[in-house]
Amino acid sequence: MEKLIKINPRDNVAVAISPLFKGDIITFDGATYTLINDLPAGHKMALQDIKEGEKVIKYGYPIGAATCDIPRGAHVHAFNIKTLLSEEAAYTYDEKKAQEYIEEARIKELSWKDKIPTIRAYERKNGDIGIRNELWIIPTVGCVNKIGEALCSWAQKNLGIEDGVHVWTHPFGCSQLGDDHDNTRHILANLVHHPNAGGVLVLSLGCENNTPESFRELVGQVDEERVKFMTCQKVDDEIAEGEKLLGQIADAMKKDERTSVSMARLRVGFKCGGSDGFSGITANPLVGRFCDELTAMGGTAVLTEVPEMFGAEQILMDRAKDRQTFEEVVALINNFKHYFTSHGQVVYENPSPGNKAGGISTLEDKSLGCVQKGGRSIVTGVAKYGERITAKGLNLLSGPGNDIVSTTAQSAAGVHLILFTTGRGTPLGSPVPTVKIATNSELARNKKNWIDFNAGRLLSEDERTVTNDLLQYIVKLASGDVKTQNELHGYAEISIFKDGVVL
Repeated sequence: MEKLIKINPRDNVAVAISPLFKGDIITFDGATYTLINDLPAGHKMALQDIKEGEKVIKYGYPIGAATCDIPRGAHVHAFNIKTLLSEEAAYTYDEKKAQEYIEEARIKELSWKDKIPTIRAYERKNGDIGIRNELWIIPTVGCVNKIGEALCSWAQKNLGIEDGVHVWTHPFGCSQLGDDHDNTRHILANLVHHPNAGGVLVLSLGCENNTPESFRELVGQVDEERVKFMTCQKVDDEIAEGEKLLGQIADAMKKDERTSVSMARLRVGFKCGGSDGFSGITANPLVGRFCDELTAMGGTAVLTEVPEMFGAEQILMDRAKDRQTFEEVVALINNFKHYFTSHGQVVYENPSPGNKAGGISTLEDKSLGCVQKGGRSIVTGVAKYGERITAKGLNLLSGPGNDIVSTTAQSAAGVHLILFTTGRGTPLGSPVPTVKIATNSELARNKKNWIDFNAGRLLSEDERTVTNDLLQYIVKLASGDVKTQNELHGYAEISIFKDGVVL
């Protein structure tokens, strides 16, 4: 087995597959190297002399420039390279390149003709499907969180809801202004409509800015047998009344049964957190291959965490289905850059300390690995934060890199499950099943109570086998035959994006 991996033929660095040490002599790619420094797994080694100011190439693209002369065999990392990013960038629409991607996608679509897998899901009255039949309690304001928790605990013990009962607590719904107030309302309203919830109790206080009346209007049409509204200030005993309403919802839910449906109806979100030097080599490309298969079937994929597109955004723009979509992607990127600069922050204040410890040196390094979760799929839609996804294919959703905020946004956008790649490990879960995909086998071995799938296998196994195994796992997951670790351990929460003033 090789000790290094070169991702793209144009690269002038290679990544250590396992720890290497100063003085080690390695033969790789027809050349012999003597290591000048210790090299942790996931970190980069110079394949040639790199002069000060010269670009460091990984994934076939620049990930920064050398801040000093770097000799071949040396460790290449944050201490000797710097970002090339700035707040301003020019983007170009290449129609010829876009058409090449579109033709590639058309050919892949033909490969799934009459072979699309089926899953067993719940048909909803509005024509959607759910892959879980959970009972959700959604507070409209943080003041009633504890009431919601008390009702959730009672329902878990008394109602026999097989897939589970959850309360999505949060601190907002009052004392917010402008976009923050709108974001809270839209995220919560979209969760009310989520098809994985077979029933919902909307829990209000009564005097909050997110008034029960205005929120009810925003939610719009619902199945009144499945969605109930309660204003705590208007009932004598909110616990007794809440238990009664939950019982009514549960009675309606117990009629539900799974039925066979096409996997093309599935919506899947993609996210990474605690990335390391293997993220862009194993887990993210694996998710990208799944993305290509899902969209070729006619399914829907959602990619978010916009700040982790910076430095790799042109790759996504090149795959826009048309000029209008290209312009929407440009606006998505520039609007998020403006969010940074409006707060006096630079756009490239990334990666995190954990990312750097894992081998990621610059934001370009992180982003070029991150966007691989979108594979080579055509970008068919761009959605604002708080919006629901409507377009089939690969959608870009506005949202920050923060794990809980972005997975909440994807859940509210309507994804049925999230594929979450991680190199450092995290127990995090969102309102939907959150599949943790380890970038390396050591993490998968050490954190079996967090990790659902090991992409580290790609370093020693055929990629087709591993990709097919992931696809089959998702069929089982969507059909309710297996549950994710976050579901088994009850790790699920929401967080809503906040920008402005709290009164």
